[in-house]
Amino acid sequence: MARSPTRLQTGERTRLSQDGRPPQLAAQRPNALRLWLRRQRPHLRPILLGIAGACCLGAGAVAVAALDPAGRFAWLGQGVSGIAAEAGLTVGDIVVRGQQNTPRELIRTAIGTGRGEPLLAFSPAQVKARLESIAWIEEAEVQRHMSGDILITLRERQPFAIWQHDNRFAVIDREGRIVTAETLDAFGPLPLLVGDGAQKMGGALYDALKAEPEVQRRVQALVYVSQRRWNLRLHNGTDVLLPEGHEHAAIRRLGELQRSSALMDRTLVAIDMRMPDRLVVRQQPQPEEAEPVKVKRGSSRG
Repeated sequence: MARSPTRLQTGERTRLSQDGRPPQLAAQRPNALRLWLRRQRPHLRPILLGIAGACCLGAGAVAVAALDPAGRFAWLGQGVSGIAAEAGLTVGDIVVRGQQNTPRELIRTAIGTGRGEPLLAFSPAQVKARLESIAWIEEAEVQRHMSGDILITLRERQPFAIWQHDNRFAVIDREGRIVTAETLDAFGPLPLLVGDGAQKMGGALYDALKAEPEVQRRVQALVYVSQRRWNLRLHNGTDVLLPEGHEHAAIRRLGELQRSSALMDRTLVAIDMRMPDRLVVRQQPQPEEAEPVKVKRGSSRG
């Protein structure tokens, strides 16, 4: 015979739930954290929804910026920035390090923001690009902190020489980039490079001159001739013609000649060193001596 399922009476079910082995369906008592969260649920729900909404707007702005570089939906990013500004995310201190020669007005214009402006509207990448477009600035690092502070570190190009080209003068760095055409005397004594192409090729020749101080202090200008070879114009007006491709050896030889015979202190038109086996010196033309005037004496009449 089939057995009918066993049914517990009400008294038996009560005893089983109180004998120290509660059934699996008996509810466990919640801990303190769960009770607190349950009580705070009506207050936490609006806050969590607001944070989630801001995150969604921010992600949407990033996606739109990536898919729409032309900026047709720039209003979305501006809206996010406005919401963040209302929440207290605004620009605080702006610290610029490494500025020496770059005009401060150009830096302010490139930064394009100020204290109290929306922090999320500040784009470090765009500001970096604008700063590096300034002639003086070789590299810029831009950091935006969520505290509101902005830190900018600049690495400027160093003035190396003055370049004369087409009767115009400009300060250049060692690579030949023009950094300014104003206040040329504000950077101390700089070598003078003359001629087309001299701005890019003058660094190596200047290093060779530094190795011969007696030659260097007598040189007024480094002249690049036909974009092939160099002349040294001395302070006394003498031109030293250097051989193409062998400038370093010629400058060393010139230093030896100066120490042995003070060659560069003489009044000369040119010192031609272009030929490897000889040195040609052109002297100033001597003034011609005037012939004495012969006076004829007239005969006297008695």
